[in-house]
Amino acid sequence: MRPLTAQAIWFTAPHTVSIREETVPPPTTGEVRIAAIASFISHGTERLVYRGEVEPTLALDLPTLRGSFAFPIKYGYAIVGNVIDVGPEVEHLRIGDPVVALHPHQTIFTIPAHLVKQLPTSLPPEAGGFYANVETALTICHDAAPRLGETVVVLGQGVVGLLVTQLLQRAGARVIAVEPDDTRRALAERFGALTLAYADQTTIADLTDGRGADIVIEVSGAPSALQQAIELTAVEGLVVVASWYGQKPVTLTLGGHFHRGRVRLRSSQVGRLAPETYPRWDYHRRSRTVIELLPQLRLTELISHRFPFTQAATAYTLIDQAPAGLVQVMLRYESLSPAEHLHQPHS
Repeated sequence: MRPLTAQAIWFTAPHTVSIREETVPPPTTGEVRIAAIASFISHGTERLVYRGEVEPTLALDLPTLRGSFAFPIKYGYAIVGNVIDVGPEVEHLRIGDPVVALHPHQTIFTIPAHLVKQLPTSLPPEAGGFYANVETALTICHDAAPRLGETVVVLGQGVVGLLVTQLLQRAGARVIAVEPDDTRRALAERFGALTLAYADQTTIADLTDGRGADIVIEVSGAPSALQQAIELTAVEGLVVVASWYGQKPVTLTLGGHFHRGRVRLRSSQVGRLAPETYPRWDYHRRSRTVIELLPQLRLTELISHRFPFTQAATAYTLIDQAPAGLVQVMLRYESLSPAEHLHQPHS
């Protein structure tokens, strides 16, 4: 096997995207080399990175990331491809296997095999690209832990919000999805949720026999939505903060309903498991559950825009502008198909 040339997306400054050429070594012990088919851009976390709204000294949280939040940085965490080379002592993956990985946007890359998840061969690659988002949504639902028949308000119906909406209903919750965008709200309604363009205390009280929501999940990414979430929550209810605000400040009024209503406020972050699930759940079980969920959820309907990898800068500009109807942006890797990679001579 020999090194291969690849292209990778780097952010070199706020709002600045560059495609750089990189040399990808052959896999060593415990590694595989992958040719990308598609990757997904996060409209939450990744948009903050693109805008330069992340604390520059914050440590990188994935071993596949490169650079720093002070720029330049190679960032991304949802990529699907096919295995094209397998290193020694890798037993669970073979050449040609479809896989998903937490890796930045790159045409070819080498990665430790334990960081790769094998996908069902029957699953469309576009669906496999939602692995990271479904993992996040599942973690949010575990942190919320609704009881059968409880009312959960989900503020924001971006990709993660729409996945949370689907999963909550599978858990027996009554979901009220709040989303101003017509396209996203229509998707939530199609998935079975009661939908609102905007929600206030009176509206939610009327829909819950005066109680308020048992749980409110804030996944809109808007700091101002957190105060709204608190006000919509029932006495002794729970607010799950699934948004990452980066460096954007949050101003809250906590002297009223929050204090007297004993409202609980909880952060949800996919890097950790809900502590009350220990020791029954571990990261392996969560990963296996996500793989099982991928064929069961309505995923490809969430892809609103597709761009060739070479037009990544245009894709990020679109996400930054956040026009109406934007749901999920996908990058396609079409310059060299996985089948062509498999037939390249290796020495």
